[in-house]
Amino acid sequence: MSDTTTTATVPVYPQTLGHPRPLWMLFMTEFWERFAFYGMRWALTLYIVAAFFDDDPSGQGFASRTYGAYLALVYAAAVFGGYVADRVIGYQRSILVGAAVMAAGLFMIMLPNEQVFLFGLSTVIVGNGLFKPNISSMVGQLYGVDDPRRDRGFTLFYMGINAGALVSPLITGWLASRFTDTPMQQNYKLVFLASGLGMLVSLLWFWIGRRQLKGVGRPAPEQASRLRVAYVVAGCLLAIPLVYLVMAKAGAVVLQWMLSALFAGLALLLLVEGFREGRVQRDRVIAMLIIFVFNVLFWMFYEQAGSSFNFLAQNIVDRRMFGGWEFPVGWFQSVAPLSLVLLAPFVSLGWGWLDKRRLEPSIPRKFGLGLLGNALAFVVLMYALSRLVDERHLIPFWPLVLVYVLQTLGELCLSPIGLSMVTKLAPARLVGFAMGGWFLSTGIGNNLSGIFAGHVSGETGMTVASALSGFTFSFWLLAGAGVVLLLVAPLINRLMHGVK
Repeated sequence: MSDTTTTATVPVYPQTLGHPRPLWMLFMTEFWERFAFYGMRWALTLYIVAAFFDDDPSGQGFASRTYGAYLALVYAAAVFGGYVADRVIGYQRSILVGAAVMAAGLFMIMLPNEQVFLFGLSTVIVGNGLFKPNISSMVGQLYGVDDPRRDRGFTLFYMGINAGALVSPLITGWLASRFTDTPMQQNYKLVFLASGLGMLVSLLWFWIGRRQLKGVGRPAPEQASRLRVAYVVAGCLLAIPLVYLVMAKAGAVVLQWMLSALFAGLALLLLVEGFREGRVQRDRVIAMLIIFVFNVLFWMFYEQAGSSFNFLAQNIVDRRMFGGWEFPVGWFQSVAPLSLVLLAPFVSLGWGWLDKRRLEPSIPRKFGLGLLGNALAFVVLMYALSRLVDERHLIPFWPLVLVYVLQTLGELCLSPIGLSMVTKLAPARLVGFAMGGWFLSTGIGNNLSGIFAGHVSGETGMTVASALSGFTFSFWLLAGAGVVLLLVAPLINRLMHGVK
């Protein structure tokens, strides 16, 4: 995706709290989109088991694999959505079309039919691909290239993402737990309804507020024809059944082979370009691809949040609170964004303190620390599942909360620097393409997360023994990868040729 601030003059905007006023419109547009996305995300696997397997634990494996494939395809679709905005209809129209398609998909998944449900998920994937990458690009277009407020603007926008992710599970989790006289599959439909309404709010907010942008993000003159929008809508209608076939017929394992082949082709093209530009650029591409591989591992286990951790919370965690009140399963999903909001300033200050003393870790070392932080979370689960199980085969409430906090610490060591790393190490002509590789590596990790969660649940559903076995494996793989990355960090630093 291009950044038009490099080639066009940024309009003069009214300022609100020291930033261009349209930033706050985009902030709230993204808030409501994330409300919709995270509102349905926590309920997805639980709904599949309740609605299509009559609450039989044997459905947990299918639900986990479907969840992983869904997240993987969301990331893959973002690559194509960025291309549509760049080359076909512009950013504003891409966001509007994407929001409308996403809302339609969220309402579709309420219907009590497995095939319609999967078509609904496919519709959400296609719509999110048009929406997600392009609203982030719009933020960058509000500032000049050398505007020192640019990074702070992205930080505020990132707060909007996490605010939506924080509030949504609290509200939708309350909805699912409030209506106790109906079957849970009906309660989950209320969650999807709330998410769909949230997406409509996002659409209307941007539709009304886009006039503030003063032309930024509008289609270029050669893209102005409304017929192009019709072509994109037709393309969405063709893409939805293709995504459905991948999810419903190919399955998570075949999808993994497809994503891996795509990643191999992308890596090969980046290497060819690196060799063409000389030894330094070749080495930097190699360093970037090595880190991509470790990124896959991080997200493979981080994204247990919506699959195996959900089944753990529902079936193996004692959620009884004071007065007999039961902590809603969905509320666990708010722990991570709350932790991020609270911990991010301290992590940022910590890096600054270390930098002043010339002790700040390099990019690969930060990634290694991120992997170890994720591994530490699984140590907590290993301890709880081996030492704290009561006579009802339940573990206490606090270990799962602590897991989300520790995983967030790991994320703060890894995720915020990933996009910046790509812009520094990728060949100049292929920065956008390399960014697609970053998203693709995350998507591969998400798909693997679903496959792994399916193994943890097995054919009969998650038990204390299967959870302990699976999460012990998670710890050793993450810890081993983190130690290896810390050991090879000096080599990767040399390949980066001075990039910090």
